[in-house]
Amino acid sequence: MDEIRRKRLIYRANHRGMKEADVMIGRFVETHIDRLSPEQVDRLESLMDELDLDIMDWLMDRHPVPARHDTDVFAMLKAFEPADREAYR
Repeated sequence: MDEIRRKRLIYRANHRGMKEADVMIGRFVETHIDRLSPEQVDRLESLMDELDLDIMDWLMDRHPVPARHDTDVFAMLKAFEPADREAYR
């Protein structure tokens, strides 16, 4: 992946508009971006096109994950635990 795309993804993941999504998605991307395959990066970008509220509802099992996003990347995000719990306060 080129450096510009990488930086854009990290920025976009950390500036979503909802603090909880910024923490969860932002830290996930910072942690995993360099280990994702090009196909996984495409799936991540597709997921990030969704609204924060929808993503958080799927992560918290309030609503079922649409089939188009029920992927390995979503499973990784759901299993991810940000190290700094203070960020949620």
